[in-house]
Amino acid sequence: MSFVIAPLSPAHISAWGELFEAAASTCFCRYWHFEGDKNAWLARSAFEPEISRAEHAACVERGDDDGKGLVALEGELCVGWLKLTPRASVPKLRRLPVYKKLDLGEEAGAWSIGCLLVRPDRRGEGVSRALIAEAGAHARAWGATSLEAYPHVQDTRTSDEQMWRGTLSAYLAAGFVEVAGERPYPVLRLAL
Repeated sequence: MSFVIAPLSPAHISAWGELFEAAASTCFCRYWHFEGDKNAWLARSAFEPEISRAEHAACVERGDDDGKGLVALEGELCVGWLKLTPRASVPKLRRLPVYKKLDLGEEAGAWSIGCLLVRPDRRGEGVSRALIAEAGAHARAWGATSLEAYPHVQDTRTSDEQMWRGTLSAYLAAGFVEVAGERPYPVLRLAL
């Protein structure tokens, strides 16, 4: 691996934004925080992605938990991103029908991996696995007592773009265990 993993900081915001542009991803990691309906989100992503980018950058500048995550850096180039945030700050995720019915508890120290993004030309090089492997230590340093992940598990090969929540195998290799849900939507947890 020729990249290093670091917490996203104001110094990385430009490279982080370029990663989203390289992947043609207009969410800029604001989906879980957006309060509007699906059509409003699609409109914002299609016509005003700069709002999402500015929102996330402002969270990072302020040091808000909503802006936390890890970047994989190769020099000045950001080759990967992992959203790492308190579970309480992503209620939209918990309201999804597949998770809503689950009793996951209200553990104050529970954090979530909301998404992963890897530059298209760097996929298949272990970037997401490296980010996942480092997530627990960083979450613990930020006060987490457990870390959750929500991969979408499919029996058939899917496109890289649809793997934005990570792969089951990468989480299992990092020590996560299935604690709730059913495939294709298991909930994985790593005790910290």
